[in-house]
Amino acid sequence: MHRLSRRSSSVSAILRYGGALRRDAAAPLSSSYSASVGENDTKTKWYSFISSEKFSTVKSTNQTNLKNDLFLGKRYESTAAESASSSSPPAERFEYQAEVSRLMDLIVNSLYSNKEVFLRELISNASDALDKLRFLSVTEPALSKDAVDFDIRIQADKDNGIITITDTGIGMTRQELVDCLGTIAQSGTAKFLKAVKESKDAGGDNNLIGQFGVGFYSAFLVADRVVVSTKSPRSDKQYVWEGEANASSYTISEETDPEKLIPRGTRLTLYLKRDDKGFAHPERIQKLVKNYSQFVSFPIYTWQEKGYTKEVEVDEDPAEAKTGEQDEKTEKKKKTKTVVERYWDWELTNETQPIWLRNPKEVTKEEYNEFYKKTFNEYLEPLASSHFTTEGEVEFRSILYVPAYAPSGKDDMINPKTKNIRLYVKRVFISDDFDGELFPRYLSFVKGVVDSNDLPLNVSREILQESRIVRIMRKRLVRKAFDMILGISMSDNREDYEKFWENFGKHLKLGCIEDRENHKRIAPLLRFFSSQSDEELISLDEYVENMKPDQKDIYYIAADSVTSAKNTPFLEKLMEKDLEVLFLVDPIDEVAIQNLKSYKEKNFIDISKEDLDLGDKNEEKEKEMKQEFGNTCDWIKKRLGDKVASVQISNRLSSSPCVLVSGKFGWSANMERLMKSQTMGDPSSLEFMRSRRVFEINPDHPIIRNLDAAYKTNPDDQDAFRAIDLLYDAALVSSGFTPDNPAQLGGKIYEMMGMALTGKWSAPGQFQSTVTQPHAPETVEAEVVEPTEAGGQK
Repeated sequence: MHRLSRRSSSVSAILRYGGALRRDAAAPLSSSYSASVGENDTKTKWYSFISSEKFSTVKSTNQTNLKNDLFLGKRYESTAAESASSSSPPAERFEYQAEVSRLMDLIVNSLYSNKEVFLRELISNASDALDKLRFLSVTEPALSKDAVDFDIRIQADKDNGIITITDTGIGMTRQELVDCLGTIAQSGTAKFLKAVKESKDAGGDNNLIGQFGVGFYSAFLVADRVVVSTKSPRSDKQYVWEGEANASSYTISEETDPEKLIPRGTRLTLYLKRDDKGFAHPERIQKLVKNYSQFVSFPIYTWQEKGYTKEVEVDEDPAEAKTGEQDEKTEKKKKTKTVVERYWDWELTNETQPIWLRNPKEVTKEEYNEFYKKTFNEYLEPLASSHFTTEGEVEFRSILYVPAYAPSGKDDMINPKTKNIRLYVKRVFISDDFDGELFPRYLSFVKGVVDSNDLPLNVSREILQESRIVRIMRKRLVRKAFDMILGISMSDNREDYEKFWENFGKHLKLGCIEDRENHKRIAPLLRFFSSQSDEELISLDEYVENMKPDQKDIYYIAADSVTSAKNTPFLEKLMEKDLEVLFLVDPIDEVAIQNLKSYKEKNFIDISKEDLDLGDKNEEKEKEMKQEFGNTCDWIKKRLGDKVASVQISNRLSSSPCVLVSGKFGWSANMERLMKSQTMGDPSSLEFMRSRRVFEINPDHPIIRNLDAAYKTNPDDQDAFRAIDLLYDAALVSSGFTPDNPAQLGGKIYEMMGMALTGKWSAPGQFQSTVTQPHAPETVEAEVVEPTEAGGQK
């Protein structure tokens, strides 16, 4: 999206002249044009190409000469000057013309995407009028001699569909009505600001909002007819401007009705369209004012229905009256009931003050919390706040908050449009619908307001255009947000950060994946469980402090729970060496750590992958083990086939017989499990990314010793092969992988259990009989018992 300044050359020309067409055939050109005619005939040649058929022929001839002369090193300018000087009448200059009704239709129906912004634009115009009067009254006190308060009042008639907006500002004279409302895209505010800047005694009132000169016409978004009644303190007369939607003309008349006269200012009356009469409800007007113009520097009053309770007498029932007559001694008490009396009155709508304009040292914590609750409709106090002003290349003020709890019922990490950042330009609300322009997705939980005077907006002031200024603002806002979160983590109250991490920890982990530039700011804020702290989260700084002197890397294991991580066989050797291992139990943890790669020059190492180096390599011992068990490893690999890439001697096991480790560059068991569970997962990519698996054996374990003996004595023993298959399946489960055929694994376990338990507590064949004689040694008699005899025994 281009900046407005780049595209204003064509549009502003149309808007500036409003359809007027002038032709200066014989009149001399302006200074800039006359200079170009007299000094540089090449430019004159270009204008003549536009306006004259004759000169376009000369131009085409000169273009041909240019092509030929380029090879000869000649200069085109001399040729053009010679041909232009021979015969050239003065170039004619034309101004753009526009179809006013079509232009109005474009302004009303194309600039604004949301109809409700009409009220924001009209209130901004009223605020500018009050600001102008306040500024001019300093040098011309007579302008504000009428004792009228500076305010804006909005009255809605829902029955007739009429909205009236009245301000006590500077008002307009008859000529100003023609210049400002009759000339499209001429901004009276912009002209006033220009005059103020050029003035020597300029006070620099930069709170004026208008800049494009089309905000007034937003009234036609919802109105068929607009009537403007205005009285300037510089004029004795009050004038009425009236225009209709889709019309190319307007009327101006003098106000003659004494009841409609106002002491000073402007009154806009909007006669709403049939489909837009819902805007005339007082409650909706109040809501729009609070949303868009809550922080306008002048009080805004809306006409609201109010009520108060009072007691009124109730007529007695005839039956009760007779009862009362019988008991004359009892005092009679008049019966009353409570009713609500309704009435209409003005109500101040913009009570909340823009505290970001104040000095942070003067604002108390209670005021920050109260502002947070009112602005974002929260009932809990925030965990932290940050109030700052940025000056220099980009100037803006902001207050940021970290909420106490994440919103329930939705996941803000998926949808970055959380409406948590409210953008204001000169205290007027612009938008809260951003898609990562001001904050990245992972910081979408941060709430706050941002107010600037010179943001690049489009004409409708609804869209924040992409520019270098916006990128600089984003960087500074993100930096301040991290400083605020770091302050929570370093506070004495550890529970505050635990609460923050419970609600927003996943957001920061997402930042590890999406924002490489801020890895150094995110990493100190991360928290994990570990093998030495399985009940309390620790930071990476705490892990580094607890590292052994000769430890070079940060070890971690990814699992579905802390319990699974604690009991994994990968931990055995590290626990013996008292090396701490981080437990990554969140689904996003493993991807976040892999993107982080290192912390304080220490690499993250997954202990479930091959080539694990614990810093205690003994080459002589490894050589001996390979010589002793090398053939056994090959024998096991031959039995397992393509299930594993290789069989190796393990350096990470102490009590388990074997383990199945992942390849160095493929998915871990935990990642493979997560990818299988994806709803939109691709099975083909799953096979491609599934890593090579290495079967590591513990040569000190009795099972492995027995298998080694089986290989050396009888390598074709079927029982040994079944033991290898069961060993592989057990390692598959204990290492975190999912068996391809769980039923087959269950059958193998039952078979081995049957072999192991046969004859352990009873003699063979005992359980074929239904006779309950556990101590009878005569098993033959139990087998030949007749069924009838058995029935008789029963």
